[in-house]
Amino acid sequence: MARTSRSPTPRNRTGDSFFAWDGDTLVVNILGKPSASKDAIGKPKGTQLKVSVTAAPKDGKATDHMVRFLAPLFGVPVSRIEVVFGQENVNKQLRITAPSKLPAIFSTPAQDTPAQNSGHPTDFVKRRN
Repeated sequence: MARTSRSPTPRNRTGDSFFAWDGDTLVVNILGKPSASKDAIGKPKGTQLKVSVTAAPKDGKATDHMVRFLAPLFGVPVSRIEVVFGQENVNKQLRITAPSKLPAIFSTPAQDTPAQNSGHPTDFVKRRN
């Protein structure tokens, strides 16, 4: 089962983008699509990133499957992905601690984060190398 936050009041920390950096932690707003034909990262939809998974939406299993699907794409073990909110909902927020790689959608110019908020994701990757 995915690790969930104990925070009683989840907040959107990503502003106008679907993601933001909090130190070395990537915060991502997700619009989940369970029972899809394949596991895939889609396009941003407003302030959320669409992520489709093949698992059915029962008892949080689709979210657990999503975390297992995303972990290798970010180069982290499952234990470094925290479900802040949305374990049993299509709207969710994940915190990915110290990702060693980023899917291409995170480096598109339209999705840049302001320089004062930890800089551009590709700068983060360069710092980690």
